[in-house]
Amino acid sequence: MNVLLIGGYGSLINNLIVKFKKEGHRVYLITGSRYNNAPYQRVFEKYNFPYDASCLKEVFESVKADITIYLGAFDTNYSWENEESEAVSYSSGLMNILMSHSMNNSGKFIYLSSDEVFGHGLERVITEYDEKKSVTVKGMVLSQAEEMCESYKTYKDMDIITLRLDHLFTFPKKRSEARDIITKMCLEALESNTITITRRNTFAPLYESDAVQFIFNLAKANNHKYSLYNISSGKEITEQELAEIISKNMDAPIAIINKEGRGTRKVLSSKLFEIEFGNNAICDLNKVIQKITAFMQKNRYIFLNDLDKKPPFYKRILDKAGWFIHAIIPFAENLVAFIPFFMLNNRATGSQFFANLDFYLLYVLLFAIVYGQQQAIFSGVLAVCGYVFRQMYDRSGFEVLIDSNTYVWIAQLFIVGMAVGYLRDQIKKLKRESVDEKDFLSLQLRDIQDINTTNVRVKDALETQIVNQSDSVGKIYKITSKLDQYSPEEVLFYAAEMVSNLVKSKDVAIYVVSNSQFARLFSATSDKARAFGNSLRYQELGEMYDVIKEKEVYINRKLDERYPMMANAIFDDADRIQIIVFVWTMPWENMTLGQSNQLVVISALIKNAIIRSSRYLDALAEKRYVEGTKILSEDAFEDLMKAYMNAEKEGLAECVLLKILADRSEYVQTGIILEKLLRESDIMGIGEDGELYVLLSNTQREDSKFAIDRLLKNGIECEYVEDGVRCLRTDRI
Repeated sequence: MNVLLIGGYGSLINNLIVKFKKEGHRVYLITGSRYNNAPYQRVFEKYNFPYDASCLKEVFESVKADITIYLGAFDTNYSWENEESEAVSYSSGLMNILMSHSMNNSGKFIYLSSDEVFGHGLERVITEYDEKKSVTVKGMVLSQAEEMCESYKTYKDMDIITLRLDHLFTFPKKRSEARDIITKMCLEALESNTITITRRNTFAPLYESDAVQFIFNLAKANNHKYSLYNISSGKEITEQELAEIISKNMDAPIAIINKEGRGTRKVLSSKLFEIEFGNNAICDLNKVIQKITAFMQKNRYIFLNDLDKKPPFYKRILDKAGWFIHAIIPFAENLVAFIPFFMLNNRATGSQFFANLDFYLLYVLLFAIVYGQQQAIFSGVLAVCGYVFRQMYDRSGFEVLIDSNTYVWIAQLFIVGMAVGYLRDQIKKLKRESVDEKDFLSLQLRDIQDINTTNVRVKDALETQIVNQSDSVGKIYKITSKLDQYSPEEVLFYAAEMVSNLVKSKDVAIYVVSNSQFARLFSATSDKARAFGNSLRYQELGEMYDVIKEKEVYINRKLDERYPMMANAIFDDADRIQIIVFVWTMPWENMTLGQSNQLVVISALIKNAIIRSSRYLDALAEKRYVEGTKILSEDAFEDLMKAYMNAEKEGLAECVLLKILADRSEYVQTGIILEKLLRESDIMGIGEDGELYVLLSNTQREDSKFAIDRLLKNGIECEYVEDGVRCLRTDRI
């Protein structure tokens, strides 16, 4: 299954990567940043694209994910320090993600929200249907994001699920990761030896590892009833109790300061999720907090650095004033340049050579060409002021104002200056647009090249995996098809060895069900695999039986030493358990959904081999048995004996051969008596010497004495046979 994770670097996304990889899924990642070189866990393919990138739809199309998980409220690409600007970026990014997903309609989409959509708590637990009343910008944005997901689900007919995680907390490795209420308290205790709380505030913190398991449970589910679920640990605690736990685990004394306030109870109800998917939160809050405080105290130099402190006030003023300084420079240059042009114009007024030269017009044109229309207007205003001031040397201001030449000159000045300034602005705009378009197209080309390179790499990797993968279907079939080379009597012996090779376990056992209560050991690859003994009441296996009877693979996730690591049942056409396969040892990392599916495939191929051999034996039934009995004929018994002896040499089976001391004329009557005294797995047959023999399957010499005593009590004598049907040495009982 292809899983696409979307989110910035952090422990949550890394834990999701580890979880899905461990369960045998192929994980892809969109980091949300073009230059992200953070140390993510290794994934099948990583895409360093921002969420608003136009190529995002090509990424979705290339991946074709069965499940897409967007971290949303827990995406570390958003610090929410500048809430207004990040709100716009967050909403537009989510819109592009949903749009790209809808274009490909690629499987299930899971959006992670948080308890922040609720501003204040309630006296009761908060359900999915309660009204959202957030009081923060982030909470309002998350609330709108939930509604956006619901809209896409409704109008685009997409499978979108929103998960609200209740007070998620994590194990921080650096200061920037201390974002939740628990780690913030620990950080405050480190910095000031105090913890500020509202005494009666109540919540239910959810540890990250539990949240990852809940998300995985939903992701792997085939169906779901609702599009919105709350997820909570359900373990309520007050800020007072939490502060006391933290204080207890700190080295230095911690003062707990209570703020004024009534306190609220903000706890999400996860009842809908629990009913449908179960609740297996296993976090021990005290132990986790103890580990967090111990780590933060040991590495206090990481958490108490000055990187996150605000710069001094004057530096913040300079940073904010930067745009103002940049904007005022052209006006300052304009004022400075006006002075020499004013002086030149005054000198040229009485000169016979420069009288007709308009310095003010040159001045306006200069700034129109350099800075554009805005500065052309400003320089024009200064030029008019200078012109009027110079004219008032010889005339009164009233005479200047009523002179038509003044207005003709002003019109000429502004028309020429504004026209040139406008043309300059348009040329600059066209250049800027061409540069932006070039950068955009270059960026798109680079994105397409990256995606193409990725697709080629993925294709090559998949080709290699199909050809070389040790657990591919092709290789499984190649190995299991070897069962066809064995005689019908040998199929189950070598099936155990085959399963051992495929699942990479040296301890595999195969039991054959003899009746509604017992299963008999048929073959095993080691002594450990015989832990259940030669005979087993399989219906008394507890939870393991409850799983395998539902045609599912049992996985020993609790590592209970009484049970094997994996078990699977093979059913007959009437849906009755026919064979049970036990795998006793297996590396922890192989106990995944993919490995269990592999065991199902192997079991199905074993069943096919058994059916073929059974049909073959049924077709030869008349030739195989002595008429009217279950005594095998000489040839059939010879083949069976060879199979058992070869299996015994390879450590796959144990058996004891007995020679029955009876007249040949009484074989039929003796066979009828033996049929009642022997187990279903024991076999009677005629040897090469014409004598009657009994093969006690999966029996050692010591255990066979009970069967021999039972035969003697019914008047049947026998001998041990040491070398198959060819009796090299016998011991008289």
